[in-house]
Amino acid sequence: MTLYSVFDRRQNEAPEVVPDRFSWFAALLPPVYAALHRLWLALIGWVLLMIGVGLIGTFFGAELGFWVYVLLAILIGFEAPALRRLGLRRRGYLYRSELIAAAPDLAQVIWMKRRAGR
Repeated sequence: MTLYSVFDRRQNEAPEVVPDRFSWFAALLPPVYAALHRLWLALIGWVLLMIGVGLIGTFFGAELGFWVYVLLAILIGFEAPALRRLGLRRRGYLYRSELIAAAPDLAQVIWMKRRAGR
């Protein structure tokens, strides 16, 4: 079971749900995760960080650059839900609630049933 944050804009559309857990997808492919979830500022930040990691690798050795990259990827994996919540708020979504569900689609269904008053 996972804790989900629920965001929506209008009553008649399905809400966006964000799981509050480590994201392997974001840790392994940060730029793809950012582009898929329309987190353009995070994508720009990742590119700038990678330029910094490249400079660290150039000046201090490739091994240090590798370990800095690994630590940044782990950090992105942990912070992916927070980045996604910020992106949703920036696009006009409103935080509604948190709920526990087994899967994202079930979290959406639970929220829609609660919203309908059932």
